[in-house]
Amino acid sequence: MHIHILGICGTFMGGLAVLARQAGHRVTGCDAQVYPPMSTQLAAQGIELIDGYQVDQLALNADLYVIGNVVTRGNPLLEAILDQGLPYTSGPQWLGEHVLAQKWVLAVAGTHGKTTTASILTWLLEEAGLNPGFLIGGVPLNLNISARLTPSNFFVIEADEYDTAFFDKRSKFIHYRPRTLVLNNLEYDHADIFPDLTAIETQFHHLVRTIPATGRMIVNGRDEALARVLSRGCWSEVEAFGSADGWHAEALDERVMDQSFAVHWQAQRVATVNWQSLGEHNRLNALAALAAARHVGVAPATGAAALARFAGVKRRMETYGSVGGVTIYDDFAHHPSAISTTLAGLRARIGTQARILAVLEARSNTMKLGALKAQLPASLAQADLIFAYGASAGRDALGWDLAQTLAPLGERVYPLHDLEALARAVTLVARPGDHIVVMSNGSFGGIHAKLLARLSKKEGVASDFDSGKVA
Repeated sequence: MHIHILGICGTFMGGLAVLARQAGHRVTGCDAQVYPPMSTQLAAQGIELIDGYQVDQLALNADLYVIGNVVTRGNPLLEAILDQGLPYTSGPQWLGEHVLAQKWVLAVAGTHGKTTTASILTWLLEEAGLNPGFLIGGVPLNLNISARLTPSNFFVIEADEYDTAFFDKRSKFIHYRPRTLVLNNLEYDHADIFPDLTAIETQFHHLVRTIPATGRMIVNGRDEALARVLSRGCWSEVEAFGSADGWHAEALDERVMDQSFAVHWQAQRVATVNWQSLGEHNRLNALAALAAARHVGVAPATGAAALARFAGVKRRMETYGSVGGVTIYDDFAHHPSAISTTLAGLRARIGTQARILAVLEARSNTMKLGALKAQLPASLAQADLIFAYGASAGRDALGWDLAQTLAPLGERVYPLHDLEALARAVTLVARPGDHIVVMSNGSFGGIHAKLLARLSKKEGVASDFDSGKVA
């Protein structure tokens, strides 16, 4: 079958394209902006890419058009497909019907930690010899690809609550029918499609309704919103994590609990973890993954041993580079809660003497709309200096005043609307021992490379920043 994918360069649709190609289909696709790294990854899989949505793509004579949720009415290619009555479907529906239908699906849902938890879970199953298929919204560094189709009965998927397509406004995860479901946490997000948290809770309850009685849900025992979701009805097994009555972590020998901790299932100690990830949020991710892996037969001790070899996820506090004693990290933080946990985890590792320079792009739809802007100052509390970027014009322009919102941070914050000025300002103040955390859910205009290049040429210019010479 020839499948043509509209909106192919998104993380989910790009992964789906890889799965379809591995399943033996001819796959082509188009997007408004075809560029690396996704374009490179897809081309390596033998997938032809077209830049734009020109109507002449119908000459490809595809058997099926898979429509990404980025595509809306008025799109010229979509309108031509509708006018001619050509067969189309959504990405999640195609995935559910053609890949997941015959699999034991392990899904990871929640506002935060989906990519990391799904990556950990995939790695635990991989190390246990189960050879899982997977589709993840990031790249696990151990596996170096975001999607894979295998003969295994097991498939791990990052289950997103965002809507499915222009004709299907249910959350994507409704199509996945998992047997094992991780519910990491639940906060208000996606202000462009959900009016409030209650609306998101309803979608999660729809997901809960799809779990069979013989299935199992691994649920954050600390999360009040998830408790409300389950109170609407629950028909399957439930195991909690993060609470004493379920899966929880305890310190070893009364030491600081960060990269070494004991894993307990209720009152029983079942494993010991020694790994490289930092922060309480990652401990919770690990607990959830260990619990989910046990549901398919992976013993906690086996999973804990695999965690020691877990290398992390690309763009999740990934060390981008280091020069002159300054370390630069790349992080996907896109929500105030994610920003807060990321910085808290780094602070716990480096102590109070080293400085954290937070470089933030307010880019997600929720951020641009300003729905959570009041939470931003508190989320950045662990940073010594904050360099905040928001486009002042164009499609990505903020609908709120960056400087005014971050004013409670006082002299620590530097709101900027020009990327070159931002790179220069960070470089001027950076000194050996600093940790620069770049946070964005996009490419951030290549700011990481700009910072590395400038720092490599820097020669005693920190005082210029302090004297205000950063315009």
